[in-house]
Amino acid sequence: MVDTLGLLLAVVVIAADVGDRAAAQVLLTQVTAAHHLPALVWTDGGYTGSLVEYCLAALALVLAVVKRSDDMRGFVVPPKRWLVERFFAHLMRSRRLVRDFERSIASAEAMVYWSMTMLMTRRVARPRPSRA
Repeated sequence: MVDTLGLLLAVVVIAADVGDRAAAQVLLTQVTAAHHLPALVWTDGGYTGSLVEYCLAALALVLAVVKRSDDMRGFVVPPKRWLVERFFAHLMRSRRLVRDFERSIASAEAMVYWSMTMLMTRRVARPRPSRA
């Protein structure tokens, strides 16, 4: 889960036999416990159904599903999806995350946090343009 700047809020690595909606419940519960309560969470079309009701009832969280328009032809990135796609691009710059080398879930999550820590420290250390 990333914020509107594309910075990592939380990561949950799951086994392949766990559904995305079940993992999203764990992730959203983790985020609401660790951070200030987000007012709105954008998701793609795969997170519809009972997850929307769960978020509203259990977490007091509004889940807005960004759907692809039917009149779009070819490859078009849905609104707000570019935030997550940019995050994935930053992760793929870390050589260890290009392939799945990790043996444990905790190790895989730690590598994602490590990669984002490198990105955020580079942003902080980047020289700012002078205002003259």
